[in-house]
Amino acid sequence: MATSPVYPVPHLTTAMSGPLQDVEGHIIDQLAKIESWFRCQWRKTAAPFYASVDLRNAGFKIAPVDTNLFPAGFNNLNPAFEPLCIQAIQLAVEHLSNAVDRIVIVPENHTRNKFYMENIATLQGLIERAGFEVRLGSLIPDLDTTMEVELASGRSVHLQPLRRQGKRVVVDGFDPDLLILNNDLAAGRPEILEDIEQLITPLPQLGWSSRLKSVHFGFYRQVAREFAELLDIDPWLIDPMFRNCGEIDFMKGEGTSCLSSNVATLLAEIQKKYNEYAVKQPPFVILKADAGTYGMGVMTVHSVKDVMGLNRKQRTRMSASKAGQKVTKVIIQEGVYTDETWGNKGTVAEPVVYMIDHSVVGGFYRVHDKRASNENLNAPGMRFERLAFDDCCISPDKHQSPDAHPNRFYTYGVIARLALIAAAREKASLV
Repeated sequence: MATSPVYPVPHLTTAMSGPLQDVEGHIIDQLAKIESWFRCQWRKTAAPFYASVDLRNAGFKIAPVDTNLFPAGFNNLNPAFEPLCIQAIQLAVEHLSNAVDRIVIVPENHTRNKFYMENIATLQGLIERAGFEVRLGSLIPDLDTTMEVELASGRSVHLQPLRRQGKRVVVDGFDPDLLILNNDLAAGRPEILEDIEQLITPLPQLGWSSRLKSVHFGFYRQVAREFAELLDIDPWLIDPMFRNCGEIDFMKGEGTSCLSSNVATLLAEIQKKYNEYAVKQPPFVILKADAGTYGMGVMTVHSVKDVMGLNRKQRTRMSASKAGQKVTKVIIQEGVYTDETWGNKGTVAEPVVYMIDHSVVGGFYRVHDKRASNENLNAPGMRFERLAFDDCCISPDKHQSPDAHPNRFYTYGVIARLALIAAAREKASLV
């Protein structure tokens, strides 16, 4: 008889006492109130089609640090929860305004990234098993015929050119009812997708050519305050403080005064909270492009001197994000330590939670051997380890301690869904 694989779990290096355990205890004890609150939120504002949320667990604080509305790691999820993904996809499509039977996924153009292509193969397979006809419609310039990409898993993906026919887009005569973007449009919104009559999700306006992280975390700040009031906790325990600057030019050194003053102010605000909770570590902030992903344009800052004395290599690294887009705006975000480690070597790790519609469907740990607990782990050299969900974040156990694995994972799912509500409100503000 076959047995289910057993996935290891990370070790939390901080002693489990104080604020975080208190927060987790509140969450477990008030599960019914929390789930009722979530149901109310989804009745008010529809969830995005899908999303992934990067979390950081400092032992004294747990918070989201990034929310991706074009998640690209479905191949890293535990396959045991494919039925949950399939059910969530069916629910997500049912929540759309029109009847849908045929779907086109619009992926990124970087076909040489085979890990990303494995994600597309997995996503296509999940949607097909949810009962829909699916094709892959590519935006690759000058693609005239089907491109087949062979993958290490033994699978292959078939990319077909996306073509415009009036106010609709098709692939090789396949006329979809719905387009699902798995392309974050960092290089801009393609003309072929403008003014079409088919449903498209996520909205192109949520691509990184338009979206700002500071706007998202502004929505999250309000959500965190509402949730904290519900639980009677300090919202700082689940919310990373931030400030933002526009009109930055790293290569020319323009905008550094705004950057320096905001770094100084935020570091002082963090230190004040650290003093309140007797946190001994030094505060830090993460400086990153206000638009973009793939961990580009990110640096750790401990003092104003760090931003005043950028060398040419640092300025070059911060000056451009994905697709070579120039960085002109930055978000200065409270740095949240990750005190979770993986394996015997104590490699730092952070959880990433995946959601389809408003359902948590799995996740993984981002692990990096060469990074410290105060650094960005979304960088070359990272790897992914599957989250050891016992029941995919939805079955806490009141009879166990707050840091027991089912309860820790449920807490992850709660915080990730708070970010999802923020993204839902962000989306609603555009329509």
